[in-house]
Amino acid sequence: MSTAVASAVAEAVDRAVAGLDFDRLHREYWEQNEFLFIPQFLPRQMVEAALVPQAQGVKGDLNRNYIPGHKKGGSVSYYTVQEKAPRFLDLYRSPSFMNFLSRLAEAKLMLCPDNDPHSCALYYYTEPGDHIGFHYDTSYYKGARYTILMGLVDKSTQCKLVCELFKDDPKKTPRKLELVTQPGDLVIFNGDKLWHAVTPLGEGEERIALTMEYVTNPEMGPFKRLYSNLKDSFAYFGIRGVFKRALSSARGPR
Repeated sequence: MSTAVASAVAEAVDRAVAGLDFDRLHREYWEQNEFLFIPQFLPRQMVEAALVPQAQGVKGDLNRNYIPGHKKGGSVSYYTVQEKAPRFLDLYRSPSFMNFLSRLAEAKLMLCPDNDPHSCALYYYTEPGDHIGFHYDTSYYKGARYTILMGLVDKSTQCKLVCELFKDDPKKTPRKLELVTQPGDLVIFNGDKLWHAVTPLGEGEERIALTMEYVTNPEMGPFKRLYSNLKDSFAYFGIRGVFKRALSSARGPR
């Protein structure tokens, strides 16, 4: 895709950040235990013109996964995004976007290391029953990990992001939210604090979402890295998808 489109995405992100009511969003984020929903962060028309085609273009690379009782769906890793859908990186690496997130979280957020397949990934709900059960986005890093979800495609009446705020806060009454993530809608949260799930997809429906991860410390111990990679291999991207770079290095140049 052309440099002009890359520039258009970066400029749209800059405009979106500049147009936010930061004080209101900052207050909501902390009142909701580090959770925030921003409808139409990016214009739907721009998302559907510049980003959705890239997500549709890598469908052939997605890894289907199924864990009985917990999840079923498809995923495309950061490595494939880098190679074949780079416009998503114009958002993920945007200085203005990262500065906004750091101010919001009151911490300096950094990109995940290049060996993290979750850094900037795509999640596909394309078959009836595709879903993911309740979970936290647990950080295996030495610091906190923050998840940002953006809607790309939402042609569904049943497949929704369900969140439970304050689940582990004995001083607060739990609050349940059901969100439809339309193209350009943004969800921001501290991965260790939000109990969340995605409800099953209906017949003839489709949902695609972008996930971006940021950390306060990019270091991870070797055992936690191994555990994280094995989990991602079986639950998300497949062994080849997770260990792609290591396999390529082992084969050497052709």
